[in-house]
Amino acid sequence: MNTSITKDQIEFYQQNGYIIIEDFLSPEELNIWRNAVEAALTDRKGQKMPGKVATINEDDGINNDAEYFSKVFDQLINLWQTNEAVKELMIDERIGKMAAELAGVDGIRIWHDQALFKKPWANPTSWHLDTPFWSFTDRRALSIWVALDDATLENGCLFFIPESHQKTSFENPGIGKNMDSIFEIYPEFKTKGSIAAPMKAGSCSFHNGLTIHGAHANMTPGSRRAMTCAYMPDGNVYNGIPNVLPKKYLDGLKIGDKLNDDKQNPLIYKKPKI
Repeated sequence: MNTSITKDQIEFYQQNGYIIIEDFLSPEELNIWRNAVEAALTDRKGQKMPGKVATINEDDGINNDAEYFSKVFDQLINLWQTNEAVKELMIDERIGKMAAELAGVDGIRIWHDQALFKKPWANPTSWHLDTPFWSFTDRRALSIWVALDDATLENGCLFFIPESHQKTSFENPGIGKNMDSIFEIYPEFKTKGSIAAPMKAGSCSFHNGLTIHGAHANMTPGSRRAMTCAYMPDGNVYNGIPNVLPKKYLDGLKIGDKLNDDKQNPLIYKKPKI
């Protein structure tokens, strides 16, 4: 696993809000990831996430246009909580260290993992932000996106708007049917160019949760599979947005409480004290 992060990569990420890491996984590791994720999906039997009743393409209160999203991607969340093989991959301290170094933080917790499978002929994923959906408010939050198949211009690779994370806020335009809805809130980016991020299988990207990003439609008869994980800098508190938190946990949570329950959001990396 290619987990070393250089100073130049950190500077690029912090300036642009994203970074691509080529050959993140070896061919052998890629097979392990693919097999673990596929087994986890089978175990789920269509349940979108633990503690929620919604199945893959039903309204879950996060993305509330099920018909549209059923033709964008299949999305299953927190596989690490229901499959030991995926858990072993997600809690890898080496990946946590990468995320912490890129974000410039001392500790990283898993917010949630997410399998995103764009089916053949699937709709595009509209421009959006990530962090405004989440139950904490932190400009440093980020995600890893691991390509399990080649992600190409034809089958739905990611696109980023560089440097957008420096000016976006926590207002949430959502993810809707119209690709350009986000520019109603951030019109200054309507004329700024985007960067395509095609990746071969086994490569990955990291992006800031406030970086404007989206994905092409899948114009092929094959799938574009990806495994992702969102990360929360350690020390964050609950902001009142339920997001993926289960009801049992929410019942004992007040706005301002620390999100430090390792059963829900495990701390996977902590910078050693010198």
